[in-house]
Amino acid sequence: MNTSFFIAKRLAFSKQQAFSRFIIRLSIGATAVGVAAMIITVCFVNGFQQTVAEKIYSFWGHIRVQHFEPDKSLVAEEMAITKNEAVLSTIKNTPGVNRVQAFATKSAVIENNKNIDGVLLKGIENSYDSMRLKPYMIEGKWIAFNDSSYSKEIILSKQLANLLSIQLNDIINIYFISSDNGTKTYRKLKVAGIYKTGIEEYDKLFAIGDIRLIQKVNNWESDQIGGYEIFTNDYHLADSINTLLLNELPTQWMSRTIQSIYPNIFDWLSIQDVNRNVIFIIMAIVAIINLITCLLILILERTKMIGILKSIGASDKNIIQIFLYHATVIAGLGILIGFIMGTGISLLQQYTGFIKLDESSYYVTQAPILIIWWQIAAICLATLCICYLVLIIPALLIKRINPISALQFR
Repeated sequence: MNTSFFIAKRLAFSKQQAFSRFIIRLSIGATAVGVAAMIITVCFVNGFQQTVAEKIYSFWGHIRVQHFEPDKSLVAEEMAITKNEAVLSTIKNTPGVNRVQAFATKSAVIENNKNIDGVLLKGIENSYDSMRLKPYMIEGKWIAFNDSSYSKEIILSKQLANLLSIQLNDIINIYFISSDNGTKTYRKLKVAGIYKTGIEEYDKLFAIGDIRLIQKVNNWESDQIGGYEIFTNDYHLADSINTLLLNELPTQWMSRTIQSIYPNIFDWLSIQDVNRNVIFIIMAIVAIINLITCLLILILERTKMIGILKSIGASDKNIIQIFLYHATVIAGLGILIGFIMGTGISLLQQYTGFIKLDESSYYVTQAPILIIWWQIAAICLATLCICYLVLIIPALLIKRINPISALQFR
């Protein structure tokens, strides 16, 4: 049996003096709180980034392909392009692409009972994957398409409906102004559904309708669209897939990731990584300081024992191992308790949502949680390794203890 480990085990489970017992409990508690805080932080940041990003991706896909327009505003009508089977085939055959669907947008003004507001009408086809947006539908149903003409239904945001006092199934007027000659036309549409993503910047701007309405208003042909939305198998691969498309598409076409088109929210989400890292550093420092303090007190408390062990021939290395093992048991117990606390609170939030947030500030009504188990395991293992390595420094003080002075220590 390892002698150092045997002695450390006896020390760890023996009755401690009142002060050292308090310090040990304090160190275990500080380590547990630090580990729990890191686990909760990483679960919250993962969930928050995924939930908010998914709202944007569900509305616009991961990549957008359209005609190259160098001076075009990021949020504006697109130049008409004719569906191109060669381009569509290139997109679909690009590795990582999951789905491709056509769209077009048109600036419009919605009027109801003399209340007006501007919107950007997003036109979609019958084949549009509505399942991605249906989770955000809070009233009504999806647009009903027909074969004879464009659908006379529209989907509005909750924010826009409240602003214009529009109810479900109301008939509203939507006005379009031609960008070529300034002529005005309008259509009467029925509000089939109301959606809410919680992202104010987009909820107040976008409405959803039939792409054939935009084609008719713009005098486009039936095969003319604004562009293609691309959904990838993994949104983390959007940049690499976008690079492949840029190299394969004709020169008059361009592709851009949604992150580059709407950078404000994604930049804000990236800042959460900085906040997470700051919390990690602070919690690690607190845990390390507490464990170092605990180890120093344990060494001082056992100075006489150190003197006895040295006098009977124990090496400094063996004595150092005793206290490192002892401190590692304390750190391990703290990490175990922190793991139980952190994952317990995360799971409780995931299933109950008891932590609420201000949707106008955070885009979600409750703190979203995404538990990635390998990250939690990495936090626990890294904390244990870092604590062990740092504890070597105070343990080296044992080399400076003189056995004769230690035996006289009171």
